[in-house]
Amino acid sequence: GGFVPISTVDWRGRAACTVFLRGCPARCFYCHNIAIQGGEDLRDADEIIAMIRSSRTVAGAVVFSGGEPTLQGPALVHLAAAARNMGLSVGLHTNGIFPRVLEDLTGRHLVEMIALDIKTTWERYDELLELAAADAVKQSLAVCKRAKADGSLGTCQAVVTLFRGREDDLPSIAEATRDLDLVLQQGVAPGFVPLTRQELEAVAAPLGRKVRIRTREDGEVGYGPEQ
Repeated sequence: GGFVPISTVDWRGRAACTVFLRGCPARCFYCHNIAIQGGEDLRDADEIIAMIRSSRTVAGAVVFSGGEPTLQGPALVHLAAAARNMGLSVGLHTNGIFPRVLEDLTGRHLVEMIALDIKTTWERYDELLELAAADAVKQSLAVCKRAKADGSLGTCQAVVTLFRGREDDLPSIAEATRDLDLVLQQGVAPGFVPLTRQELEAVAAPLGRKVRIRTREDGEVGYGPEQ
């Protein structure tokens, strides 16, 4: 995996350290962390906790990313609990393949922010991930909505990575995630011409809701009513 002692991009508005946990069952063609999809880099949990503790002077939060951090559910819960005991806020980046882990984390009030990747329409999900995942991600989406509604989760973003030619996917995804914050992320991969910020704004305009638009050129900006 890996560790970044201070980051201002993994949790908008927060200074956080970031822990990257190795391993992911999905095989998305545009993955930017392909080096930690598999393999082993075994570390004692106490070593990782010590890394997190060392960042407390500059970071008020920790974000768990990957890979897919919920693949290592028991370890993730243990690390999140340790971080909370230090007084740190806990964020999570996840593809939603393991909804029971999200239920555990939200049920124990161990996580304050979840960025949930919604990768495509439900009909295309299993093909894109090369994995039977659609039903699990639907369950994770429901977990996040319940946790946000009952106050056990402060922030939940649905993060949609959009590629040129798949613009028509957005309305159905936006409808499925209407109770969550929506982040529209520029899809970047070899062989694809990325959508520009202006093109992403044009795709988002008919939604009539606030979205965050994330591109390599302009970073993350707000768009929509009253922005």
